[in-house]
Amino acid sequence: MNKIAEKPWRPTAEQLAAAHGGLVPDLIAPELRVLFCGINPGLYSAAIGHHFGRPGNRFWPALNAGGFTPRLLTPFEERELLPLGYGVTNIAPRGTARADELSDDELRQGANLLERKVRRYRPRMVAFLGVSSYRTGFHRPLAKIGLQPEKLADAGIWVLPSPSGLNAHYQPSDLARLFQELRDATA
Repeated sequence: MNKIAEKPWRPTAEQLAAAHGGLVPDLIAPELRVLFCGINPGLYSAAIGHHFGRPGNRFWPALNAGGFTPRLLTPFEERELLPLGYGVTNIAPRGTARADELSDDELRQGANLLERKVRRYRPRMVAFLGVSSYRTGFHRPLAKIGLQPEKLADAGIWVLPSPSGLNAHYQPSDLARLFQELRDATA
């Protein structure tokens, strides 16, 4: 599949279909302030090769509104997060049309792989973007939004709502406030 990393582009229907099962490389470095952890790449993200790529995903606006970035970044500018001390990964690596296509076993296996990444790269905080996937992957059925009492390796754990446009429970202003709480706690 032809991926253009430098310029924004919109994948065709055929490219989206071909992205099922596709991967988006981790955006990670040692000793980040926060490693944001999505559930898994959507087909749009897998097609373009960048995290939170679908127009309408609220990750990039929430990141900016929460004070993590000095301006609104696009998915194609994701590498600008690393010098700021932030990275992005996913619990499950394969691209799907919807997160509910993932099995509980996939989320649990992904949690084990994520723990190894956290041990290797040593971020201060891992921020999960999706409470249900965190609950399932890490066997924490009562987890709520916010700081968690447990750690992942030596990293703190913070749970945020999924920024997907499909998550109607949280409005952009709610996401901005919750991202700001994380930013204040990790500044």
